[in-house]
Amino acid sequence: MFVGHYGVSFAAKSIEKNIPLWLLFIAVQFVDVLWAILVLAGIEKVTITPGITATNPLDLYYMPYTHSLLGSVCWAGVGFIAYKLIRRSPASSALVVAAAIFSHWILDLIVHRPDLPLYDNSHKLGLGLWNHPVLALMLEAGLLFGGILLYLRTNPTEPRVWRISTPVFGLLLLGVQLFVFFGSPPTSPAAAAITALASYVLFAAISYWLERKAQVSDEL
Repeated sequence: MFVGHYGVSFAAKSIEKNIPLWLLFIAVQFVDVLWAILVLAGIEKVTITPGITATNPLDLYYMPYTHSLLGSVCWAGVGFIAYKLIRRSPASSALVVAAAIFSHWILDLIVHRPDLPLYDNSHKLGLGLWNHPVLALMLEAGLLFGGILLYLRTNPTEPRVWRISTPVFGLLLLGVQLFVFFGSPPTSPAAAAITALASYVLFAAISYWLERKAQVSDEL
């Protein structure tokens, strides 16, 4: 899963409005950020195998540190502690950040082929929705725009610029998802990792800029 994760960001923002949206954008993709770094470091492994699923050419055959159930629980715990200590936030806010991090594994479970280990590199799970492109795309879009709609409905006083720019941003994300599904496969594992990292940073930066612009507009 890719842009569907960002639906969780908007849903989480509707629950805890004091958490910056850019941080939630990083939180929901945190294990993928770590995955990309570990792939570039040669620690976790992936090969490009076109046709391994109908929509994703990545054979994610070794990623025990980031995408195992145990690993995801541990990273969620790290996120909870880090957010609580660094931001000096209440436990409720830190728990939302931890839940956003862990949500990545739950949503990946739906779309991945059986490549998500419970622990280490064993007992792998995955329901394989990536082999059903239309359903997978509908799920991505539904999660993304469902989260956006939930946020906008729970924040009816948000500035007009935010209420317009957020759905437009969602359409941009959905366009990227279409390219991921139906565009050319990455040329190498390193290229896949670098592209993923760049995307996560770019989308978090855009979310920061949009939220900041809305705050400035509201102050005026």
